[in-house]
Amino acid sequence: MPKLRRAVAWFIDFALVVAAASALAVLTFHRISALVTDVPELATRSGLDLLSSRGDVLGASEHLGVSLWNKVVLDVEEAFGLLVLAAFLYQWGCLALAGRTVGKGLLGLKVVPAGGPVASGRARPAALRAAVTTAADVAVYAVACVLLIEGHFLLSVLVWALAVLVFLFNALPVLFPGRRSLADRVAGTAVTGLGLVSRTPAGPAAGFSTPGATPPARTS
Repeated sequence: MPKLRRAVAWFIDFALVVAAASALAVLTFHRISALVTDVPELATRSGLDLLSSRGDVLGASEHLGVSLWNKVVLDVEEAFGLLVLAAFLYQWGCLALAGRTVGKGLLGLKVVPAGGPVASGRARPAALRAAVTTAADVAVYAVACVLLIEGHFLLSVLVWALAVLVFLFNALPVLFPGRRSLADRVAGTAVTGLGLVSRTPAGPAAGFSTPGATPPARTS
């Protein structure tokens, strides 16, 4: 079933993103642990804060705590930023070079031009599709998490709701005739594959990675 194959392909690609997120989480944990266990550095900074505060122990302690918290937040935000960047580069690189991600390749699927040859080459439509996919799968959720860490609870909840809507707007069109996601419509692409093409195009097989050729028909 085409819908099931696309769903499985998405799960494989998302599993790779989760693996990257896990690696970044471990790295961030070690960075934070090193920050809070660096006793000489903490002692030096607390001493300088105490001197600059003219003996105000409570003020110096508060300043040190706020400074540490800001660094922890920065480390976490950098991890989310790297995750979004990694997800985008994965999608963009795979589509630009091969016309398919790892998940789509394993399921025999390929991203192709929807309405004809892509005059601008592979990079631009691949970047557009990667940007929308990354936003729907990772980026908006990352923004919601960053807002929560920054203390903007209500705004974080609103962005989480927006993230769910963006994901649904991208994924649900695949269930309807045409089977083109929001990312496909923005990039001008469609997903096809072995056994999913309603008719065989004349001439050599076309693909997202071979601009200028006649594209195959969209999936039925």
